[in-house]
Amino acid sequence: MGKKSSRAVKAGQTPVLDGEIPVVGAREACPCGSGRRYKACHGREAAHAAHQQAAEVTANKRPFEGLPGETDIVAMRELVPAATAPLKLAGEHADRTVTLATVLPMAAPAVHRDTGEIMLALQTLASSGDPDRDLADALLRALDSEPGTVVDSAAPAAEGPRLRDLLDTSADSLDIAVHDDFSFWIIDGAEVSAEAQLSLEHANAAAYPTTKLASVPSAYWTRIREKGHLRWVMPYEEEKLMDALARLHAAKQSGLGEGTRYVGAFRACGLVVPVWDLPKEMEASEIEKPAAEFAERLAKALADDSPLTNEERRARAGLVSRQVTLR
Repeated sequence: MGKKSSRAVKAGQTPVLDGEIPVVGAREACPCGSGRRYKACHGREAAHAAHQQAAEVTANKRPFEGLPGETDIVAMRELVPAATAPLKLAGEHADRTVTLATVLPMAAPAVHRDTGEIMLALQTLASSGDPDRDLADALLRALDSEPGTVVDSAAPAAEGPRLRDLLDTSADSLDIAVHDDFSFWIIDGAEVSAEAQLSLEHANAAAYPTTKLASVPSAYWTRIREKGHLRWVMPYEEEKLMDALARLHAAKQSGLGEGTRYVGAFRACGLVVPVWDLPKEMEASEIEKPAAEFAERLAKALADDSPLTNEERRARAGLVSRQVTLR
């Protein structure tokens, strides 16, 4: 039986710290009043303890490879503030209701709600270096806990199960729902205290608008501080993708229309995520068609096996120099 946390979810409310202080997200001000973000204050202890326990866990460079919706899982972990997706389990837990979430209150790894639903978070304070195993461990501890339990941060055993061992992987994708705010933290119809409501409002204020495109897979429009971006998680092998992007960049076909600019890419969970700057007035709906047209150009470039020209090699070198690795 999982340990009953002092931050247990009761009556559908968000958990509370020490029974008094409403929860906050990892990037919000710590409720202790220090003025620092939670992840740099009281959240640091939990993260440090989990990192210490994770010393024997080997880092997994592409942890979600082979899982349904790999690219969207990476997006939920790295790009999207508020989103959820149902998970279908296999084996003895096939009848349980599990929802994958971007982040939960206090950056908890999982919550067993009073309704019986398990909520499993991708964005947490601690990581062993193998998110596939972290998620499996948190999920199993939530499944074994009482309703109303918040699962504590902890590193899995060196030889623990992986998420892929627990999921029904027959589906091709995940049904991602991107939310405008974090109201999915609250059970519908539940009474919410004034303190918890204030905490929720703080979390919502920190979230930036995000929309998942319909015309292409795993591409997300966002606007951050009055600047628009498109960030697109791609499943292709990195070297092949960089060659294709270099061909398009050299041919001045790497943009998404007037006023847009390809600015580089980052690596996350073993995948490459190209990024474009967009005009601040450009809405998500306006980028749907240009993104679909770019996907067609990219498919042709990916199919081209000819050696890169001198101009394409120079373009590739420039693109690679602008890449960064998140984890």
